[in-house]
Amino acid sequence: MLTQTLKELEENGLVKRTVTPVTPPQVEYALTDLGDDFLRPVRTLAEWVAANSDRITAARSSYAELRVND
Repeated sequence: MLTQTLKELEENGLVKRTVTPVTPPQVEYALTDLGDDFLRPVRTLAEWVAANSDRITAARSSYAELRVND
């Protein structure tokens, strides 16, 4: 799963894979400029979710109560 995700991130230009030819092989991943650009709005979204998690939880609870009473 992780291997496939890393391959897809590399394919989409979000990370760069560097292999150091030692035994055992050493592989490092780093964000590309595109990956760094992508991270900014994702981080903003994560911050919004964290700031509003109580409201989201309350909305889910209200919805669940409505469904039970239908």
